[in-house]
Amino acid sequence: MNLADNIQTKKLLQLSAENFERQQNELIESLKYASYIQQVLLPSDADFRRHFAEHFIYHQPRDIVSGDFYYISYTRESVAIAVADCTGHGVPGAFMSILGITFLNEIFHNFAGLSAGSMLNLLREYIMKALCQTGEDDEQKDGLDMALCIINKETGSLNFSGAFNPLYIVRDHELTELQGDKMPVGIAPEEEKSFTTQHFELMDHDLIYLFTDGFADQFGGPSGRKFKYQPFRDLITDISSLPIQQQKHRLLDTFNDWKGNLKQLDDVLIVGCRYKDK
Repeated sequence: MNLADNIQTKKLLQLSAENFERQQNELIESLKYASYIQQVLLPSDADFRRHFAEHFIYHQPRDIVSGDFYYISYTRESVAIAVADCTGHGVPGAFMSILGITFLNEIFHNFAGLSAGSMLNLLREYIMKALCQTGEDDEQKDGLDMALCIINKETGSLNFSGAFNPLYIVRDHELTELQGDKMPVGIAPEEEKSFTTQHFELMDHDLIYLFTDGFADQFGGPSGRKFKYQPFRDLITDISSLPIQQQKHRLLDTFNDWKGNLKQLDDVLIVGCRYKDK
């Protein structure tokens, strides 16, 4: 290769690198704007504070946009809280989260009085219709895992339904787990059973924890293994005596210490609320 060819090759490589960098920057800017839109759709801190003066939201996406989302809505009689883990990470998960939030709003406000299980059944129908799911073997099995509870504001009666995800309630340093059904919100109804609704009578100062699987499934520690659910339950029980915002900081510190230098594998989402008897 002569000198002129060498110079031309270097110029082409430099131009290619500059184009790649420009495309990367444009992609990042687009994702940041998508993250802003997603944040607008999520409930604000004030939305939670209206019903739970003591609460925290620990949301640590793996990417710029998240496949996990949290939700709160209310009527005169009740307040609904949910967390969900959508199929995929990043952009695909974010699109699913927008569907989930939109459909939950429509169901909760247009079908007042439904139990948590009935809401998940209806949400499954909405998701299937939107994604044109018919149950064929070769189709994409998109959907979401969810924990959903509805609290009667007058009586403190809680009803819960979960798609894979459970609910933890801590009272006087003792943890009660309400387990979810082992099926997602999605796929064809003829392959799925109806979601189960469980009931729990809340008392003043009970703590309610909803979460996705990102924390428990994170690899880390001295052996590079998963954190797992029993240590997660122990951690929730241990921090339950702390002021609510200190609980969030303990979770954040524990997760980052456990992960260390390893890559974060999934979105992390934990919502904690203290119930106050009116």
